[in-house]
Amino acid sequence: MPILPPDRASEVVARLLDGGVVVVPTDTVYGLAALATSAEALRALAELKGRDAQQPIAVLVDSVAAVAPYLERTEALDPVARFWPGALTAVVRARPGGLAAPVVTAEGTIGVRIPDDDLARTVIRGVGGVIAASSANRHGEPPALTAAEAARAFPDLLVLDGGDRTGGVPSTVVDLTGDRPRVLREGPVTAAMLGIAP
Repeated sequence: MPILPPDRASEVVARLLDGGVVVVPTDTVYGLAALATSAEALRALAELKGRDAQQPIAVLVDSVAAVAPYLERTEALDPVARFWPGALTAVVRARPGGLAAPVVTAEGTIGVRIPDDDLARTVIRGVGGVIAASSANRHGEPPALTAAEAARAFPDLLVLDGGDRTGGVPSTVVDLTGDRPRVLREGPVTAAMLGIAP
């Protein structure tokens, strides 16, 4: 499959809407992306990565408003909203129905992020404001930082070229479902920046 320039993003959107898995740039690394409402597409994404089909997959959104219909309480995102767009994934309670497993976990939670990348958000808007995404790499291997690396790892997928991702650090993950925020994975946004005691 070809590596597509940014002006052909509509082809990537069309593949997503058709239930396919694609590779898109984010502000941190390249990511495998699929429709968050399609259990079949999410199974295909997990299979491509070579990981457990029940392992959670976060959603990338273009705004809080876009993901609001799928959340129990939109205001649960308030403690981290100042870091968006950016490299922070917030785990909050999902509203039943709407998004497929494992985007919504067995515990009823969902990981949400607004990427700081215009091209990524163009694709996300093209499919309705919400996509499921996971780093573009086989399970246990480092994530792809260039379109070429992603294409080598996944030669059968459309890859949208957004240039090199120099940081290569996956997003911080913070759990907002309990009494107080808890960092599950520290990345570019640190616990200190969030005001969370270690």
